Formats: sequence, structure tokens, C-alpha cells
Amino acid sequence: MHDLADSVESMEQLAAVWRTMVLDRDPEADVRDLPGIAVRWADCRFAFWNCVTLTGVGTGAGLMERRLKEAAEIMRAKSRPGFLWVFEDLLDDEARATLGTAAERAGLAYAFPGTGMAGDLLPLPAPDHPDLTFVRVTTEEHLQAYADINSRAYGFPLEDGRDGLARSTLWKDGVHAYLGVRDGTPVACAATVEAQGRLFVLLVATDPQWQRRGYGEAVTRKALYEGARATGATRATLHATAAGAPVYPRIGFRPNSPMRFYTPAP
Repeated sequence: MHDLADSVESMEQLAAVWRTMVLDRDPEADVRDLPGIAVRWADCRFAFWNCVTLTGVGTGAGLMERRLKEAAEIMRAKSRPGFLWVFEDLLDDEARATLGTAAERAGLAYAFPGTGMAGDLLPLPAPDHPDLTFVRVTTEEHLQAYADINSRAYGFPLEDGRDGLARSTLWKDGVHAYLGVRDGTPVACAATVEAQGRLFVLLVATDPQWQRRGYGEAVTRKALYEGARATGATRATLHATAAGAPVYPRIGFRPNSPMRFYTPAP
């Protein structure tokens, strides 16, 4: 188990950033803070903007099971699929040990693992990669390219990613979103946004045909570098998938909070 304060920070960063992202996507979105549960649900085709997370600290097994059932009911009432995010270290020992079976009883299916990470790592040196130029997202064309890279990387239909980001003013102004461009073609992307005095890294992706060349790391460094220059932040946080987890420690992030993602069972 990691330092509890790190897990609380990771959960609070999710709740803060997703509030902003979901309300940007739909000002009438379902954004609620219930006892022990945060709902951040745009009900759009981009599944990452449809989120429920458990927020209690030191939650015991019995209460966890009730919260899981409540979260599953919220998710089933929606028209679009999304994810329940569970920060394991916010649960007590018994709850962590029984999480898998409790989730099954609540009608939830395990989707994939994640890891919360953070670091006092800013400012970074100016980034560079011999193959890439970096372009800030400022136009609808840039935004579509950003969405399409994420869709290809995470296996979503292109229209799903576009539904999450299209026509966003925030992503073209308030978010420090960058494309890594090789020979005129966007091949990777990363973004940072300020939340509670930190920079949060989100939607990092590399087009599958261009992976394992350091492009994701390079464009993440660019988003962090520019975000820190604009905000003065010195600490950064993120939530990594298994595929991205090896990249971030090279930048200076430290893993601090194991996570599990669930969807309603078929």
C-alpha cells in the first residue's frame, strides 16, 4: 500500500479534471458528488468522458459493496457506456481483498488496470525529438487529429473520439494540448491542464503504427513544459494505462495508486 495522501490526491485530481472536461463537453452533463461517489458523466460516445469513481477514504468491505451497487445502477441508467474507476488504496485491507468478488456481485465486469502517478518534476528542459515538430491544438482540424489518434490508440471508432472533443473551445485555449507531427502527419498527442495547483496529464496517445519510437514521451514532455511555463506549476499528476505506465517514470513520475476500471457486466 502506498501513502494514502497520494491516493487521495489522485482521486481528487480525477474528480476535479473530469468535472471540467465533462461540463465542457455538455454543460447539462451529470456532474454530482454523492456520499462516497463522484459522477462525471457526459453520456457521449467518448467513453472516457463517462466516469463514476468511489471517493471514500478507508472504505470498509460492507460499505464498498453498497457503493459498487449504487455505482452500477447509475451506469446502467445511462445511454452510453463508461467506466467506474476504483482507487484500490482508498479501500481498507478487507475491502481490497474482496473487491473482485464484490464487483461481480454488483454486476460489474473488470475492464483493465491503471496506475495513478505524480511527481514534483517541473519545470522540465525544453523537449526535442529528431523526428517530430510540436504543434499546439488551436483549430478544429488539430482537435480532430488529436481525437483520431486517441481513437486509434485505444481501439475506439473514430466518431467516438470526435464526439468527445469536437468543437471544444477549452481544448483549443485552456488546455495545453499538443500534436507530435512527423513529415506533416500527426502521430502522437498529449495534453496538460491545471487543476488544484497541479498539472494533470491527459489523453496521451500514439498512433499504433508509430509506437515504440519515443513519440509519446516526447509530446508529453512538450505538454508538461508548456503547461508549466504558462501556470508556474511544479507538481504534475496523471493516470496511466498499462501500455503507458513504463513511459512516465522516465519523465520523473512515481507510481502511487493502483486502480481498476469496471464496466457493467453484459
